[in-house]
Amino acid sequence: MRHDTLVDAIGNTPVVRLRADVPEGVEVYAKLELQNPYAMKDRVARRMILEARRTGVLAEGAPVVESSSGTMALGIALVGTYLGHPVHIVSDPRIDAVTLAKLTAMGCTVHIVEAMTAQGWQSARLERLAELMQDLPGAYWPRQYSNPDNPAAYRGLADELVDDLGTVDVLVGSVGSGGSLCGTSAALLERFPDLKVVGVDCVGSVLFGQPDIATRKQSGLGNSLFPDNIDYRLIDEVHWLSDDEAFHATQSLAREQKIFAGNTSGSVYRVLSHLAARATPGTRLVGIMPDRGDRYADTVYRHEPSGPIAREPARVPFGTTVTNWSYASIPRTDRPVLVFVESNTTGTGMLALRTATRLGFAPVLLARDPGRYAELEATGYSAVVCDTEDDTAVLAAVGEAAAGRTVAGTTTTSDFYLEHTARLAGALGVPGHAPQTAAACRNKALTRAALRDAGVPQPAYAVVADTADIPAAVALVGTPCVVKPVDGSGSQDVRWCPDEATAVAHAARILAVTENVRGQRSAGQVLVEEFVDGPEYSVEMFCTGGEAVCVGVTRRTTTPLPHFVETGHLFPAGLPTAHQAEVAEAARQALKAVGFEYGPAHIEVRLTAVGPVVIEINGRLAGGMIPELVRAATGVDLLEQQVRGAAGLPVYLEAHRSRHAGLRFLTARDTGRLVAIEGTAAAERVPGVVAVVTTGTPGRAVRPPRDAYDRLGHVIAVGDTPQEVETALDTATALLRVETTAG
Repeated sequence: MRHDTLVDAIGNTPVVRLRADVPEGVEVYAKLELQNPYAMKDRVARRMILEARRTGVLAEGAPVVESSSGTMALGIALVGTYLGHPVHIVSDPRIDAVTLAKLTAMGCTVHIVEAMTAQGWQSARLERLAELMQDLPGAYWPRQYSNPDNPAAYRGLADELVDDLGTVDVLVGSVGSGGSLCGTSAALLERFPDLKVVGVDCVGSVLFGQPDIATRKQSGLGNSLFPDNIDYRLIDEVHWLSDDEAFHATQSLAREQKIFAGNTSGSVYRVLSHLAARATPGTRLVGIMPDRGDRYADTVYRHEPSGPIAREPARVPFGTTVTNWSYASIPRTDRPVLVFVESNTTGTGMLALRTATRLGFAPVLLARDPGRYAELEATGYSAVVCDTEDDTAVLAAVGEAAAGRTVAGTTTTSDFYLEHTARLAGALGVPGHAPQTAAACRNKALTRAALRDAGVPQPAYAVVADTADIPAAVALVGTPCVVKPVDGSGSQDVRWCPDEATAVAHAARILAVTENVRGQRSAGQVLVEEFVDGPEYSVEMFCTGGEAVCVGVTRRTTTPLPHFVETGHLFPAGLPTAHQAEVAEAARQALKAVGFEYGPAHIEVRLTAVGPVVIEINGRLAGGMIPELVRAATGVDLLEQQVRGAAGLPVYLEAHRSRHAGLRFLTARDTGRLVAIEGTAAAERVPGVVAVVTTGTPGRAVRPPRDAYDRLGHVIAVGDTPQEVETALDTATALLRVETTAG
C-alpha cells in the first residue's frame, strides 16, 4: 500500500487468525497494532497532534511536551518531529535503551527525572513536565490520559476490524489510559450491541478496584491514577495477571504464534486464549496486540517466574484483592445498583458516580431537580427524577430504576440528605446509619445534646425556637458568641456576634427563614454557642468493622470574622504527635456519642489551651475538596472507600505515600458581577500546582464570601513539605485575578 508520508502509514494494521485449541467453529484473531511504524499509540499521537494543529491549540513549529516511558513517547516523537515540532519527552530511569535510542535518533529531547516522589515516578515526571511548560511558551501537552482524542483515535481501528472480519463477538484489550479498548469497543458497540468487552489489567493496578502496588513490573497497562478516558460502562469483564503470569504469557505468544510482542500483548493473548477455549461455536474473538517486543528483549524475555503460573483464572467477586490471574464479571446489563440520594454541588458527587461504575456498579442518582448539578450532563449520566423528600416516592423510584437488579447499597455526598439515605437504607435492608444517628449529625441541637450527655468537650450553648427567648439564650452563653441555624451547611448564616444586639438580630433573621437552599423545611431552631478561640482543624474519620479510623487531620483557614467561610486547607495539618492524638481521640468520642459506626465522617474542632473542643460532627466526607488533598498526600481515595463501604465491599485506609497537599479557594474581593478569572494558565504552570479550577461564570453575582456558595474556584498544590505547598499556593494565587464590575 502506497503512502505519501510516514504519518499516513499509521493504521490499517493486519488482523491475523491465531492457531488455537478451540471448539470447532470458534475463530480467534489478533489485531497486530504492533505493526504500526512504532506501535499502537501512533494512532493516538497522530489524532491528538493533528487536532491540536487544526484547532490552533498547537501553533506551527511550537514545542510538544509529553510524559511517557514507552510507546506514547514514540508516537509523539514520530508525528511531532515529522510535522516540524520540537518534541520534549519526560521519562524516568526505567526507560529502556531501545526506546531511548529511538527517541534520540528521531531528534527528541528526553528529560530523565532523577528520583521518584512519594507518589512514584509518574508524579515526578508530571512535576518536571510542569516546569517545562513554564519554560517553553506555547508548548502543547497532549495529556493522553484525559484527552478525548485518545479514544476517538481508535474508531479507525474498529472500522478496520469490521472491514476485515464483518462481525466481532468478543473484544479483548489491555487497559492503561483506557483509549484503545474503550475507543474501539464504543465504536463496535454501535454496530454489535451484544459485543462482549473484556479488559486486561495487572495485579497492583488501581484501575478496577485493586490497591496500588508501585513495585509492579508490567508496563503499557495498569495505572496508579484513574484516567478520564476509561469508560467503565463499556466493560463486561476484567482479568488481572501478575508480573510472572504476564511475562510467561508473552514468551508463550512468541513461541506458539511467532508474534514477538510486549507484555501487554502477552497478557491479552493469555486471556484471549482462555476465553476462546470456552467459547461456543460461531464465536469470533479479537485481541488487540499493542506493541512489539524489541524493547523487552533483556527483561520480559529473560524473566524467570518465582512461583507457579496459574493455568486458569480464579473467578472472584468484584472488589476482591487479587495476587495472581483472576477475573470478575461486571456485565453492562446486570450490574448491581448503587443508589445516590441527591449530591453535593462541589464536583465530588459527580465523581462518585464514575467511581461507582469503576467498582462494577450501576449508579442511580435520585434528584428532585437535576438542573442543580451543572456537571451532571458532562459525566454522561442522567438522574432519576423524583421527590426526594417523599420516602414512598424514593422507594418506588429505586424499584423502577433497579428493574429487578440487586440494590447493593445507598449513599449520599450531601449533608442535606443524610437522614433520607439512612431511612432508605433501612427500607432496602442494606448497610447504613440508624436514622437517629443521621439525625444527630444533621441537627446541631441533637449533636450538642449527645455530646453533653457523653461528656465530650464542646462550647457552651443554648437552643432557641422562639424569638422571645433569644435574649435569655445570649445572656446565658455570653458574648462574643456564634449564632447559626441548627440544620445549616456550608457555613450559611453562621455568624460571630460581638454583642447581644447583633446576636439577637441575627438569630431572629434565622428563625424567620422557613426553607433552606434545597427547598427543605427549616428546623426552626437557632444554636447560640460560646465562641471558642483557637486554631481550627478537621479530623477525617472513617468507621469500618466497628472501628473509627483517623485518616488524618486537616488544618483549616477561614475568612476574617464575623464569617467562618473556609479559605484554604493543608493536609496533613502538621500537628505535634501529642496534639494529633488528642484531636483524633476527641473525634472518636464524638462519633461514639452519636452512635456513628459506619462510613466517613468529618469532625470540626478547635484546639484550645485546655485541649480540643468539638464544634461540629458531619456524618459524611469532608467538603471543600479535602478528599482530593487526602488522596494526593496519602494515596487513600476516601470517595472510593465511601462507595465501597456503602456497597459492603472491603475498605482500604492504609496510606501508601507520605506527601503534603493544600488548597486555596478563589473568592471575590468586592460585591458586583463577575467579569472573568484571569491568570489560570500561568497558575497551572507553577511547580507543585496540580489543579486550577474555576467555577464562577461571567455575569454571576459575587460578593466577599459569607458562605461556601460564594467561592469561585480553587487551586491545589502538592509537595514534599508544607513549605513547598504553601509557596506553590502563594505563587499561584498571586497570579490569579478575579475581575468584577459593580452592579
